Amino acid sequence: MELRLLRSFIAVAVNQNFGAAAKALSTTQPALTKQIQVLERQAGTTLFTRGRHGAALTPGGEALLVDAVDLVRRADALARRMERVAAGAEGVLNVGFGMSTIDVAPQTVAAFRARHPGIDIKLEDMSSSRQFDAFRDGTLSVGFVRMPAPQDIAARVIRRDQLALAIPAGEPAPGTDRKGLRAWLQDQGLVRLVPARGPGLAAQTSELFMDLGCSPTTVYETSDLLTVVALVAAGAGPAVIPASASAIIPDGVQLVKIDLESASWDIGIAWLRGSTNPLLPLFLESIMDGEKV
Repeated sequence: MELRLLRSFIAVAVNQNFGAAAKALSTTQPALTKQIQVLERQAGTTLFTRGRHGAALTPGGEALLVDAVDLVRRADALARRMERVAAGAEGVLNVGFGMSTIDVAPQTVAAFRARHPGIDIKLEDMSSSRQFDAFRDGTLSVGFVRMPAPQDIAARVIRRDQLALAIPAGEPAPGTDRKGLRAWLQDQGLVRLVPARGPGLAAQTSELFMDLGCSPTTVYETSDLLTVVALVAAGAGPAVIPASASAIIPDGVQLVKIDLESASWDIGIAWLRGSTNPLLPLFLESIMDGEKV
């Protein structure tokens, strides 16, 4: 069933005249007559009776008109929606983030959703390495990652992050010079995130310890950062976490930032190089507009 034939059928029914309908459709009356004849053969019934006063629907034509109008309207609505999706006004955007962007990712997504309410955003918590794989298999559109990114992944640096000591509130803060940090960490049993859950954090922490020449012991390991800081608040021991995690720090924990190069890294927004997702430019534009984050 061709939509073109249904549009012709509706035009004749509305105008009740083949000549007026042909003019409205910007076609000739003979061409319109042929289209109606084709539709009548498909329907197996006569749709119009023609007389001196124009064209009138037959009972069969009246029975089909409501469905024809409904089908054409829905097809037009689909075409308009396809245009909006192609223009980036609608669709689904899957966004990844890790521990270092636990503050900025939700804020950015909320701001983007306010500007583009027709776009459905799904926020996925995963490590940078998992995000890179998800870009490649198409399950993730864009994400906040630890830099640097692989060659096939496009990325822009949006800020720096650094490690920080999480210690119970009220406890004396250690000195942040290299000698003071080395001595303090060497005597600690740390609460740590399971390396598989935060491979980037584990690698950065190891780099810091190697730089300082210390090797703290581990008293607890857990797979959730919230549990790490909860254990710190409960007095189980200190932890080394991203300073950006201050957004989830409870009242019973204080953060002491570590201002060393070995404790710092870049955070970027990343996506698969060559991606043709029409929503991607809108999201990147939103981030660049709010780069104060």
